[in-house]
Amino acid sequence: MDVAVAVILLLFASFVALGVVAAVKTARAVKRGVERTSIEARRVVEDTGLKARRYSRPGPAGKLAELRLALRTSVTSTGEALEGQAAVDPSLSEAVALLSRLRSHARELDAELRLLEREPDRARIAARIGELEERTRRITHSADSLRWAAQDRARRFADDDLAALGRDIDLEAGALRHWAPAALPEPEPGPEPRIQPGTRRERTSEPGAGQPPKAL
Repeated sequence: MDVAVAVILLLFASFVALGVVAAVKTARAVKRGVERTSIEARRVVEDTGLKARRYSRPGPAGKLAELRLALRTSVTSTGEALEGQAAVDPSLSEAVALLSRLRSHARELDAELRLLEREPDRARIAARIGELEERTRRITHSADSLRWAAQDRARRFADDDLAALGRDIDLEAGALRHWAPAALPEPEPGPEPRIQPGTRRERTSEPGAGQPPKAL
């Protein structure tokens, strides 16, 4: 009786532990989903604000918003392209690592641009626009190069796979069209039939056979 109670308590404790583990995993997954959604929503709001400031603020302030928007768009698009293809193409791992380093430079530059947006001295902003524009161009060019190379690689693999599939389909289609049956082989000659004993054999006609004898 004590053994049965112990087994029941052990099973109950196992079920409770499994339920706690499942609840923790579910909570973590929900938290990650909420964080990802909030990050994407924040990025959309910031991008929308940058687009609005780009056209509503002429001069250096509008130029800063334009640089920030170009920087964020290029790096974000490259990250989505590389990380999406790296799951099926392990050779892109080095490109993903390079993009991670590039993101660090992009974040530093974006922070500088954000600070300058609140700078009241317009002359100071105008004096630094050239340098900031050049750094933005270098980062976006590097990000675009990685993204375009990944796109070309994916397209090349897709073209090669499609060409191989087309060749296989042509071969199979040609094989399916050969519906004429093959010529049957001629039967081989068998052994000559043997005459069984007692079988009546036909005689060949001899001269004079079956005619009445002539008179002497």
